Amino acid sequence: MKKYNVGIIGYGWVAGAHIGAINASQHAQVTAVYSSRGLDSAKLSAQHGSSITAYKDLKKMLANPDIDVVSICSYPYDHAKQAIAAARAGKHLIIEKPLALSLKDVHAMQKAAKAAKVKTCVCFECRWSSQFQATKAAIDQGLLGKLHYGEVDYYHGIGPWYGQFRWNTRKDAGGSSLLTAGCHALDALLLCMGGEVKEVTSYDTKSKSKIFAPYEYTTTSVTILKFKNGAVGKCAAVVDCLQPYYFHTHLVGSEGSLLDNKFHSMRMSGLNKHKWSELSMKMLDSGDVSDHPYQTQFDAFFAALRGGKQMPLTSLDDAVKTHEVMFAADRSAAEGRPVKL
Repeated sequence: MKKYNVGIIGYGWVAGAHIGAINASQHAQVTAVYSSRGLDSAKLSAQHGSSITAYKDLKKMLANPDIDVVSICSYPYDHAKQAIAAARAGKHLIIEKPLALSLKDVHAMQKAAKAAKVKTCVCFECRWSSQFQATKAAIDQGLLGKLHYGEVDYYHGIGPWYGQFRWNTRKDAGGSSLLTAGCHALDALLLCMGGEVKEVTSYDTKSKSKIFAPYEYTTTSVTILKFKNGAVGKCAAVVDCLQPYYFHTHLVGSEGSLLDNKFHSMRMSGLNKHKWSELSMKMLDSGDVSDHPYQTQFDAFFAALRGGKQMPLTSLDDAVKTHEVMFAADRSAAEGRPVKL
């Protein structure tokens, strides 16, 4: 079968992970890279193992009829205009999170993709991780019964030792603790709880450490979610902690509970109710993009593309719902009141 040709927009840290995952797929290959820096085509091709043309003019790359898919790995403030331009050029879209830094831009991207009838994939790749594939399977098989409470929290100190720190500190680039990184936890919480969010209340604060002083926005937030079905949830987004990376998950249902990689279920006879049973799964234990399940996600996207279908779990429409909750949460924290969706 013909492989899909993919053009990359932006050539930074995350682009390398995208290129590696796409070129490792049987369905696609990277054939173009756009960057505002002057890149050498021969060097790119030698480094990544596929024939890559470097572009410094995005319009020229988007005008190339041989490019089927565009992967947007640029700064968040550029995502909207680049995604809209790519959609209008008829290119299917892979878009890094966050989609954009305003809800207006997010909805404009969604409108453009629908008008152009292009397929989409948003990099909420944690939904495709071993941890959340196994967690969702436990939920779907009824081991926890009907969930009435869930919390998924993101703890990751993004300091000067981390690649994105130099731009992440800016309000017009990082946005908020939820938008820059905590979005993965909120998105995972919505995946697990399933229902629609009715209202959110959020509070935010910031570390007193000089390490995180360059941040122009509050770097810790906690959001309480009220779902339409009566369930409640909590998501902490903490990017100013000094500790190992931790993606905390605790789900409570009518038949049992799940805590990270442990569970207890009344649906299974013979279990010791005083001890947790363990699920064998690879945990999310690193913020490094090289450890993220991009290939699993991209393989699912290319398979859906070949079948003429929208991809499951992480399409643009799926991701828009998560962004609507995030922007409501940030508004709640800023205005000091609950916000209804």
